[in-house]
Amino acid sequence: MSDRPRGEKEEEKEEEKRHEKQEKSWDEKWRHDPVGAFVWACIFIWAGLVLLAANTGFLTRLFEEWGLPRLRSWSVILAGAGAVVIAGALLRLLIPSLRRAVFGALIVGVVLIGVGLHEVVGWDVVWPTILIVVGVSILLRGVLFRR
Repeated sequence: MSDRPRGEKEEEKEEEKRHEKQEKSWDEKWRHDPVGAFVWACIFIWAGLVLLAANTGFLTRLFEEWGLPRLRSWSVILAGAGAVVIAGALLRLLIPSLRRAVFGALIVGVVLIGVGLHEVVGWDVVWPTILIVVGVSILLRGVLFRR
C-alpha cells in the first residue's frame, strides 16, 4: 500500500521538474538570445513607423521628394525587415559571445529584401538574384567553413 502513494508522489515530482524545465527553457532562450529579441523589436518598430508614415502621407511625399518610385508600405516593411535580419546575422558574426548559425537568417533576409523590392526591379530580376545570392553563400560556406 505504501508503494503506490510513493510512486505517485515521485511521478508528480518528476512532472513538476519537467514543467519547471520547460518554463526555464523558454525564459532562458530569450535571456540568452538578446539578438533575436532585438531583431524582432526592430522589425515591429520599423513596421509601425512605415505604416504611420504611409497613413499620414509622409511616405508618399518622401518618395516624390527623393524621386523614388512609389512603393506600397508592405514592400518597404519587408525590405526593411530583411535588412534588420541581415544586420542581426552580421552582429552575431562580429560578436563572438553571440555567435550562432546565421546561414538561414541571411537567406531569409535576402528573400525579404527581394520580395520588398520586387516593385522596383520586377520579379524577373528578383528571383534570379535571390538564387544567385543563395548559391554564392552556400559556396562560400562550404569553402570558408570546412571542418
